[in-house]
Amino acid sequence: MAAAAAAAAAALRAWFWNERFWLPHNVTWADLAGEPGPPGSGLQYPRAGHVLSAFPLALGIFAVRLLFERFIAKPCAINLGIQDSGPHRAQPNAILEKVFTSITKSPDGKRLEGLSKQLDWDVRKIQRWFRHRRNQDKPTTLTKFCESMWRFTFYLSIFFYGIRFLWTAPWFWDTRQCWYNYPFQPLTSRLYYYYILELAFYWSLMFSQFTDIKRKDFLIMFVHHLATIGLITFSYMNNMVRVGTLVLCLHDASDFLLEAAKLANYAKYQRLCDAFFMLFGVVFIVTRLGIYPFWILNTTLFESWELIGPYPSWWLFNGLLITLQMLHIIWSYLIIRTAYKALMRGKVSKDDRSDVESSSEEEDMTSNSTKGVFSTSSNGSNRINGHVASGQWTEEE
Repeated sequence: MAAAAAAAAAALRAWFWNERFWLPHNVTWADLAGEPGPPGSGLQYPRAGHVLSAFPLALGIFAVRLLFERFIAKPCAINLGIQDSGPHRAQPNAILEKVFTSITKSPDGKRLEGLSKQLDWDVRKIQRWFRHRRNQDKPTTLTKFCESMWRFTFYLSIFFYGIRFLWTAPWFWDTRQCWYNYPFQPLTSRLYYYYILELAFYWSLMFSQFTDIKRKDFLIMFVHHLATIGLITFSYMNNMVRVGTLVLCLHDASDFLLEAAKLANYAKYQRLCDAFFMLFGVVFIVTRLGIYPFWILNTTLFESWELIGPYPSWWLFNGLLITLQMLHIIWSYLIIRTAYKALMRGKVSKDDRSDVESSSEEEDMTSNSTKGVFSTSSNGSNRINGHVASGQWTEEE
């Protein structure tokens, strides 16, 4: 039985890692198992075992994050006056609590009318109770600040590490260098650390997504992280790492700016929040609609075709990169729309993924002239309303 299972696993592995799919013509996995330099030089090509090191590193990153949030981010938040207090709590009510936990968290009109007669409460009061009850389980502003500060620190650090590394890389200045003598391109230690660190970080996001703040786009971001991990892993396996580093660095260029806008949002620095968001929008559009198609896609589609020619996985990777460009266009449109509304209103609008609900439609209308990324809670005090608009792209790319 064990022998049959092992044979089946070996057959599946051989089918999945078919050389004719992943590698150019006349190249085999055995060719990449050798050493590109003289014996003892320490040079090698990417190997499957390398990606396994991302798992313990991801756990290490997650542990560092917990320490960072507790001993660095939390004191910073407290010094900025961010309190560890959640939204307004709903008053205890056994009947409504049973409906909330057993039936529905958002009752329809018919059920609201029935509860109104049963409790002798008006419908608006019951609606407010359910809204407060939903909000009281949401994370505090302090929790969200610590999460964003960790992401900001990592994104900023990995971006500058990538720029510093790529500044001396020949393919940064001449993208045709990504394809000369491909796939027989030696793996340097700095390139290895950069790639594996990015892979480990996305694995840590996969782990932490189940413990982080739950948002409406949980499933979308889960699929996004999974696709990103797949792209990084597969591009590493077939040594497409040179162009991969360009893609990674380009996408890191705007992420830390959005996290900075969130931090300013949570600390109630409205003008700083708006400024960071506008800067994020400019950098995002320039990198994703300008540099990405005319620099990245140009080399993966045309220069690679000229120098190495297409092969099955070439079509797969370029198909995914083109799909990513389509998403860039959609996201850029949403950013431009948000920025336009902000200019018309004088400040950035609230995030559609908000973690705390507005108190009511009427309250929202009366507070619209004064709120930016903040909304007015039912007790009249200003509370942070989730993320800056377009916050759904932070983890992205």
